[in-house]
Amino acid sequence: MIEMDPSVNVLGEDLAQCSLDPVTGFFRDGACNTCAQDQGSHTVCAVVTAEFLAYSKYVGNDLSTPRPEFGFAGLKPGDQWCLCASRFLQAHDEGCAPKVNLAATHQRALEIVQLEVLRQYALDAG
Repeated sequence: MIEMDPSVNVLGEDLAQCSLDPVTGFFRDGACNTCAQDQGSHTVCAVVTAEFLAYSKYVGNDLSTPRPEFGFAGLKPGDQWCLCASRFLQAHDEGCAPKVNLAATHQRALEIVQLEVLRQYALDAG
């Protein structure tokens, strides 16, 4: 049986919704909830950009091409999506990380990405 981790964000508050259009999350519940079975730690709620989508495709994870067989319409700039924390960190290291919705980013992301790094990309920062 899959047991979901507590729905707590990186700020120690209740985890906010990330996106229902498109529906995101490991559980496809619109939130960046996670569990032990979520090997990729799909915990960072990002607002994807054209630059990030191109980068992700380049490194082998095409998020922009529709895959109707999986009910996936493909992401476009401005969509919010639960990214793997390690992919976000990789994009940060390469200088093309997208903005992050901290309220909708699961606390488990902090196992991979430092809060200070996430705060650099906060939607309400700067």
